[in-house]
Amino acid sequence: MPTYTAPTRDAKFVINEMLDLPGLGNRPGFEAATPDLIDTVIDESGKFCAEVIAPINAIGDQEGCTRHADGSVTTPTGFKAAFDQYVEAGWATLSQPEEVGGQGMPHVLGFAMEEFVSSANQAFGMYPGLTTGAVSALLAFASDELKAKYVPNMIANKWLGTMNLTEPQCGTDLGLIRTKAEPKGDGTYAITGTKIFISAGEHDLTENIIHLVLAKTPGAPDSSKGISLFVVPKVLVNDDGSLGERNGVQCGSIEHKMGIHGNATCVMNYDGATGWLVGEEMKGLAAMFVMMNAARLGVGIQGLSQAEVAYQNAVAYARDRRQGRALTGPAEPEQKADPIIVHADVRRMLMDAKAFTEGMRALYLYAALQVDMTHKAVSEEEQTAADDLLGLLTPVIKGYGTDKGFDTAVQMQQVFGGHGYIAEWGMEQFVRDARIAQIYEGTNGIQAMDLCGRKLASKGGAAIQAFFAKVEEEAAAAEGDLKPMGDALAKAVGEQKAATMWFMQNAMANPNNLGAGAHHYMTIMGIVSLGWMWLKMARVAAAQVASGAGDKAFYEAKLTTARYFFERFVPDCGALRRKIEAGGEAMMALDEDAFLTAA
Repeated sequence: MPTYTAPTRDAKFVINEMLDLPGLGNRPGFEAATPDLIDTVIDESGKFCAEVIAPINAIGDQEGCTRHADGSVTTPTGFKAAFDQYVEAGWATLSQPEEVGGQGMPHVLGFAMEEFVSSANQAFGMYPGLTTGAVSALLAFASDELKAKYVPNMIANKWLGTMNLTEPQCGTDLGLIRTKAEPKGDGTYAITGTKIFISAGEHDLTENIIHLVLAKTPGAPDSSKGISLFVVPKVLVNDDGSLGERNGVQCGSIEHKMGIHGNATCVMNYDGATGWLVGEEMKGLAAMFVMMNAARLGVGIQGLSQAEVAYQNAVAYARDRRQGRALTGPAEPEQKADPIIVHADVRRMLMDAKAFTEGMRALYLYAALQVDMTHKAVSEEEQTAADDLLGLLTPVIKGYGTDKGFDTAVQMQQVFGGHGYIAEWGMEQFVRDARIAQIYEGTNGIQAMDLCGRKLASKGGAAIQAFFAKVEEEAAAAEGDLKPMGDALAKAVGEQKAATMWFMQNAMANPNNLGAGAHHYMTIMGIVSLGWMWLKMARVAAAQVASGAGDKAFYEAKLTTARYFFERFVPDCGALRRKIEAGGEAMMALDEDAFLTAA
């Protein structure tokens, strides 16, 4: 059976040393984040996830969720008990605002907890995970009355939330939705339609589920400009906060999926269900993006999380499994064979995984700090800079993070050889669970187009230029043993800048040039972003080694892994730039019939 141990040492290194979160304690909103409290939160959350949530991961995969004749859904054995412990321990409120019942801790700590939960049990983590995005949308757009009625119980996870966007005939192109919202004359609306792929749409974890539903009011434009957002509770809430009658919404079926079986992914049928408008009519798109951006960061973390747990198990297997001899001679002559970790190709896979997981952890935690800065910045300029950078990094964390997360899970399965294909080892579940992250909350092709089609041009290119300046500043500051890494990062960001300029010169004349190169560009930016983080981590590690303080082996391993990243990942930027500069002509040239393989 697979095992999981939360990477608390690495998380504390990034949070305490690279980001220096304790050093922000004199700023408004960071006072509570003392070194002792940071370490306690990380250690205890990691322990909870390893001991309570991880043991039911395989059970959830094997049992799945059960829909009953009345439309109710039962989660797998152990999920309800674990969720009750999760809520009772206060993990749900960790980084939520104090004014609505949260603990007010920095989002950096909440994001770290989210990684641990998802690595331990991705399907479980999806139940409370989407509630965060729903709460963000309500806080940003809902009336004070709606906030008071729903947000406190959602913050506490007494009620969970969902996002109802997708319909059978439309996914990303939300202008095609058919769900209707008819005014009832009393300030409420009758919501009618069908939504699909709704994660945690129905379950037995909480007494109520608060659905946020996109729909169109009568006379609304037949496009995304006609979308409105509505709160539609599973159970109607009385004026005094007590629960009333069941609303007209029901789970029609549970989707049969490749992975994440422990999460109830539902077809939701709305039959005149009572809903309340969130924000202004036909302004639902803005509220939707608040939900989506929060969810996309969470999905990026899911990509890392499955890579991490797969990596941990692959390392344990590679150290134990014996086969063949090291190419340089027997590593353990007294044994009949050496452990497979001595083989260079196994090391290649494990080092790729280590370089990715530790680099991506640093990147998402850095992004989490930008989330904090958008709320707690000391100046408008600082807040704007953080918001711009977060906007750029979000599609990269979601897209590159889940592409590489899935690839890493597959490679860790490969370390097991034939045993990786056998269910009892757990590796095939990690692969199946990881796969969804490349698809939902906007496919990675959509992330690439969001980055290249919208974010690069944002504010006349100011956001991407600010990113370039930060990376180049880090690269230029590298000295001594770190200078080769700094030079490699400078070259990589030069490739990205050249690709950006090529888009500027060629995308207007032929938009397919942008579409054909967008995914390659997102990958370049992912590599550059991780390189930026690795150089930051290497600088801290080198200073610690030079001082003779702390865990020397840990810091030296950081430096070696950083060198590996720059040797093995960064050179790909040049090849990816050349792919972009090939343009889209050959890609788009074939007639549709030419793709058919049969007469």
